[in-house]
Amino acid sequence: QVHLVESGGGLVQPGGSLRLSCTASGSIFSDNTMGWFRQIPGKQRELVADITTGGKINYGDSVKGRFTISRDHAARNTIYLQMDNLQREDTAVYYCIANFLLQLYWGQGTQVTVSS
Repeated sequence: QVHLVESGGGLVQPGGSLRLSCTASGSIFSDNTMGWFRQIPGKQRELVADITTGGKINYGDSVKGRFTISRDHAARNTIYLQMDNLQREDTAVYYCIANFLLQLYWGQGTQVTVSS
C-alpha cells in the first residue's frame, strides 16, 4: 500500500509563488521517481516535473524556468515543487505521483488557483 499526501495549494495572484509538498508513505521502493502532474480544466493531465532518487529531473515545457522540483535530503520520500511567477494558465489541480517497479501511484490532488 502506497499513500501520497500533498499540501501547499491555494489562491495566489499572478506573478506570485507557492510551494507544494508531497510525502509518500507505505511500501516505497528505494529506487523511485516522484513528481507532479496537473489537470487544467478542459485539458489532458500533463507532466509538471519529476525527480528520480538519483537526482535526475524533468520539467514540462510550460513550467521550465519558473518551477523547481526538489527532494528532501533527510526524508527522501518527500518532494517539493517551488512555483514562481505563477500565471493564470497555471490554475489546475496538481497531483503528486510516485513511480517504481512499473507501478504509478497518485495523490488526491491539491488545487492551485492563480487569480487577481
